[in-house]
Amino acid sequence: MIHSIPAYTKGLYLTLQISFWGILIAIVIGFVVATTLYYQVKYLKNISKIYIEISRNTPMLIQLFFLYYGFGQIGFKLEAYECAIISVAFLGGSYMAESFRSGLESISKIQIESGKSLGLGKISLLYHVILPQSLSVSIPYLGANAIFLLKETSVVSAIALVDVMFVTKDFIGTYYKTNEALIMLVLSYLIVLLPMSAFFVFLEHHYRKRL
Repeated sequence: MIHSIPAYTKGLYLTLQISFWGILIAIVIGFVVATTLYYQVKYLKNISKIYIEISRNTPMLIQLFFLYYGFGQIGFKLEAYECAIISVAFLGGSYMAESFRSGLESISKIQIESGKSLGLGKISLLYHVILPQSLSVSIPYLGANAIFLLKETSVVSAIALVDVMFVTKDFIGTYYKTNEALIMLVLSYLIVLLPMSAFFVFLEHHYRKRL
């Protein structure tokens, strides 16, 4: 187990890289999609609904294979690293959209009407009234989705990316030390997920206190 620490460290670093960029892009996609649905933007709302249904009802592994193998068949070759980030962002965007949407829809109509009566436009109303309050509702769901997406990155080993899951399977196949390798895998995820979970709990409480 001690001998495997350097390999697990490198694998965990790759997992964190993919997770960071994938989750960051997913948050941006989710916010855009949620805003589109909230304001019922013509044409775009239907595209957003289709995207959410496709994203949430297909496994990430299938999405990953489609990007890595399917796009290659039509001459649009993507690197494995790029496919991993895109697949995390594609899957995560739909979940983040629902998280943002639940927060946006929690704002009472009275507050929105009050903002309009003060002369606030849609953007000002969103920035000053809706977002500050909706985020306090959305943050727990955003945190849960971020943790879910980080765990979902375990499937990227299927396209030969050397993440912690790939390292685990490699050590099991080489040394036949299944229990030891799985313990290292669990510890690797716990090292990241426990502080991440604590951070989102802190962020939720801190944000609600400010409101």
